[in-house]
Amino acid sequence: MSRNTITDVPGLRVGQAEDPRIGSGVTAVVFDAPCVASVSVVGGAPGLRDTALLEPGMSVEHVDALVLSGGSAFGLDAMGGVQAWLREQGRGFRVRDAAVPIVPGAILFDLLNGGDKAWGPEPVYWHLGYRAAAAAALDVALGSVGAGLGATTATLKGGLGSASAVTSAGFTVAALVAVNALGSATLGGGPQFWAAPYERDAEFGGLGWPMPFPADALTLALKGAQPENTTIGVVATDAALTKAECKRLAVMAQDGLARALRPVHAALDGDTVFAAATARAREPSPVEQVEIGMLAADCMARAIARAVYEATALPFKAAQPSWRDRFGL
Repeated sequence: MSRNTITDVPGLRVGQAEDPRIGSGVTAVVFDAPCVASVSVVGGAPGLRDTALLEPGMSVEHVDALVLSGGSAFGLDAMGGVQAWLREQGRGFRVRDAAVPIVPGAILFDLLNGGDKAWGPEPVYWHLGYRAAAAAALDVALGSVGAGLGATTATLKGGLGSASAVTSAGFTVAALVAVNALGSATLGGGPQFWAAPYERDAEFGGLGWPMPFPADALTLALKGAQPENTTIGVVATDAALTKAECKRLAVMAQDGLARALRPVHAALDGDTVFAAATARAREPSPVEQVEIGMLAADCMARAIARAVYEATALPFKAAQPSWRDRFGL
């Protein structure tokens, strides 16, 4: 039975933790076994940890988890919390008698969403990361949860989304994304999503595109003039891929951001997509890899729309309205 989330890919689980007072959280993708992964960084203002080792020429071949976190640079502590939990499980890259869990991650900026960020001398993100890893399971909550709790877009509350698909050859591919975008996921001032052509089973309202397009559909809408944005995500497949092939998968999945957000990949964004292959299925042919990448982009677009569709507004003064608040559908 499909969950229509990234946990439809066998070999991984997702855990989430939040702090409602500060309006921020962490989402961790924990692999059942060390997993091949890579990354594509397209935005001009990323916040990253240990992503250099994901490049095809680097020596470390596998990761134990991938992390998406709020908190801007403070959120980089979340990867350490996930790492600590994995170490307790005996996981990690072996260096003689030592084990070092490999946990790359990315952060988004949610420090101005109205939450109380006066957390004192110790940011909470290490603890949120630890709790997220410990909570990893197959069920994945969507909307204002985990790394999506404090996320916003230019016009509506952002959030955490996910979607999955199966290729014609039977490979499973899926996406998980925290949408904190510079631009908008909807057309102008209306309820329809840019990702509408890729929607399945009315997963974000089934509204399609408006015909004709409203006059303001292509009008520039921005959250602000400062680098306070980032859409960060993970795509995964059960296919057996090399690190270089995962790199190409991450690059293709970036197209999903362009299909679902306007604008995207700007100097004020930190847009980053990880790609992972759990290798529970066989090696795909070159043509099969193209379809996996195509569907990864589709899933990413769908996941972005679902993130906004499922979000709820934060309980803070002047908080952004959610899609449901504004359109009441």
